[in-house]
Amino acid sequence: MFMAFAPAALAQTEGLAQQEGLVSMVTGSGPLVQAVLYLLIVFSVLSWGIIFYKARQIRVARKQSARFIEIFWDTKNLTTIHTASQELKESPVAQVFRAGYQELVRLTRAKRQTNPGEVPDSTELGGIDNVERAMKRAISQEITRLERAITFLATTASATPFIGLFGTVWGIMTAFRGLSTTQSSSIQAVAPGIAEALIATATGLVAAIPAVVAYNHFARQIRVLTAEMENFGSEFLNIAERHFLK
Repeated sequence: MFMAFAPAALAQTEGLAQQEGLVSMVTGSGPLVQAVLYLLIVFSVLSWGIIFYKARQIRVARKQSARFIEIFWDTKNLTTIHTASQELKESPVAQVFRAGYQELVRLTRAKRQTNPGEVPDSTELGGIDNVERAMKRAISQEITRLERAITFLATTASATPFIGLFGTVWGIMTAFRGLSTTQSSSIQAVAPGIAEALIATATGLVAAIPAVVAYNHFARQIRVLTAEMENFGSEFLNIAERHFLK
């Protein structure tokens, strides 16, 4: 029985020793290297928070957009579609439709209220162009909303490796400067200091790699949603021009 539990106990002991060694390298580093490590940890924590938030936001946006497009093509009444779009607040496509629909309603009402032979107001002369501008403005607003906070991921991906490298270079400089004051010039004298310095580069990479992967993923998802908004906008403009703004 002792022999059965010995490998597991040995593995647990080695794991604890590695954790203690990692902690000792962090706590044994110089003040500047420790400051770099804490800064990288802050970057990493904030990045993961943004990753979870944006993943949920984009997932809900795609799900609600797919639902809205299905409602749009299955329902013939624009008023009913507008009512349904109010419940899909996270759908970028639904927000584009609402902007176009509200402008279309304003134009059609102004057209009905214009008496025969009366010159319409200058704000009513845009016609389909007014609807197009309203939808483009809504697309721009939705893209801005979707891209909010992902620039921090790009900053983390590009900056943290260099911040970690700075901590490593400073730590190695400190280790070699300490070597000049010791009696021994062997590798054993400088190895602990170099190991403590290299932990900064490792921490920088740990913060940067998830950030760059998440940024590329979210950027692609936003491009897909942008394409959906633009395609829907073109379809809605065609429908509005054929049936409402002849």
